[in-house]
Amino acid sequence: MKKSILLCIILFFAAGFGIFPFFSPGIPITHDGVDHTARIANFYQSLTDGNIVPRWAGNLNWGYGHPILMFLYPLSSYVASFFHSLGFSFIDSVKIIFVLGFLGSGLTMFLWAQSFLSLESGIVAAFLYMFASYRFVDLYVRGALGEHVAFVFAPLVLYFSQKLVKNNTLSILVFGSFSLAFLILSHNAISLMFFPFIVIYMTLLILHSKKKQQIIQSFVILLVLGLGLSAFFWVPAYFEGKYTHRDILTYGRYRESFSSFSRFISSPWSFEGIGKLSVEVGKVQWFVVFLGFGAIRYLFKNKKNFLGRVLIICLITFWLTIFFMTSSSDFIWEKITVLQKFQFTWRLLTLSVFSASICGAIITQLIPKKIKKLFIATLVVLLLIFNKDYIRANGYISKPDSFFSGIYFGTTDTGESSPIWSVSYMKEIPDAHLAVIGGESKVIELKRLSTRHVYKVSAKTKTQLRENTLYFPGWNILVDNKKVPIEYQARNNMGVMTFFLPKGEHTVIVQFTETKLRIVADSISGLTFLVVVIFIMKRFLSCIYRK
Repeated sequence: MKKSILLCIILFFAAGFGIFPFFSPGIPITHDGVDHTARIANFYQSLTDGNIVPRWAGNLNWGYGHPILMFLYPLSSYVASFFHSLGFSFIDSVKIIFVLGFLGSGLTMFLWAQSFLSLESGIVAAFLYMFASYRFVDLYVRGALGEHVAFVFAPLVLYFSQKLVKNNTLSILVFGSFSLAFLILSHNAISLMFFPFIVIYMTLLILHSKKKQQIIQSFVILLVLGLGLSAFFWVPAYFEGKYTHRDILTYGRYRESFSSFSRFISSPWSFEGIGKLSVEVGKVQWFVVFLGFGAIRYLFKNKKNFLGRVLIICLITFWLTIFFMTSSSDFIWEKITVLQKFQFTWRLLTLSVFSASICGAIITQLIPKKIKKLFIATLVVLLLIFNKDYIRANGYISKPDSFFSGIYFGTTDTGESSPIWSVSYMKEIPDAHLAVIGGESKVIELKRLSTRHVYKVSAKTKTQLRENTLYFPGWNILVDNKKVPIEYQARNNMGVMTFFLPKGEHTVIVQFTETKLRIVADSISGLTFLVVVIFIMKRFLSCIYRK
């Protein structure tokens, strides 16, 4: 136990080398860093407005609002909102997540690898997982917050799956379920690409278990609970995507990110975008992958069948991901359209780095004790040397919180989450929140929250008004507490809401509510959480009764 704690401390101190640029003032200039911060500011505003599940970003898109919160991974936004509520700025809250995500990913990989190997192998897996060039592309080039957080939870799901086989308890099952839920809430695409690996690994654990039926039951419950706990997010994100530009703007875009095989072995560091950013897997990662081929025969010869099969799965995963990132796999991407939801082929480097890390851990397990410390020290030093030039920011940007919480001139994506009846993004701030476009009326704004706008309207004649908010399913307009028809598909209004008022004094409420689908999804998550709480309480009371 003491040795394990000591190794974790060493791991944390060494990991600090990979994140020291975050301790400078401002946030590193990246492709998405500022947009992530603005999105989180809108998420926080919606939370403080009383929305437990924020789905609408009221100040994005030049003040017309945007449904992007419904479609992009909320976990990092919840965590950042927590830190902001403690007094940290929005920028510092985002930086904290990047730092914790990097450290956390090393810790969870260490936990998983050492659970079926050794402490030394766990350390090697953690270093290979953290110190891969793609990790620093995410940190200092792309600023890929959600993807970065997902690195924490993939090993954690597998760790609790491993623990379930050895000790099939309710607490481990619950932790495993929440780990899977957090993986899904961390990043849509990354959780989707990890899901097959998780299922295959669980299948392998079942095959090597003596209590197969019991383990199958536990794994099924873990998967169902994980999916249920996160249903409030992934169900609407998947099924309501048909109302957006997602399938139009992302169709075929994956082809832009194909790379030649040589670039995965060596590609120059760059702060530029698609086609120019580095997709290098890592020299040390390649080294342990090639060593893995020689280790397979040794493992089976010495009847270490479980490790042999894990190694085979990791090697197959590694080479499949490399293949799928080259243009040779285009015909598969074309036919299996769910792959196109990954958006960029090089996102599969997440799995490449992941599988290479376990290859390295298994190789370490086989190294003779006499030279094991030297082998580990050499790997760690080489990882630090080969990655030292990648651990740097391309400058910094500092903005006050008001910049992010006020009207933001973008949607924080490329327009794929914009409503299909609208343009990808607006181009100017509206003159008024509620504008008179026909007739004669006087408008007084009484209250404005992210998802609830209240007006007092004195209409001298029958009046047509335009609520300068993009329409998306869930928006309703109530005139004197009665719903009125909404028009949002007129070309000249570009997806914003228009409606008519009769002559007279009126109270107008424009409110964003949950659709039937979202209510079902929320209910699934709520009921799943309730079931988990009931089981925990039942077990707790049972333990007290026995005592």
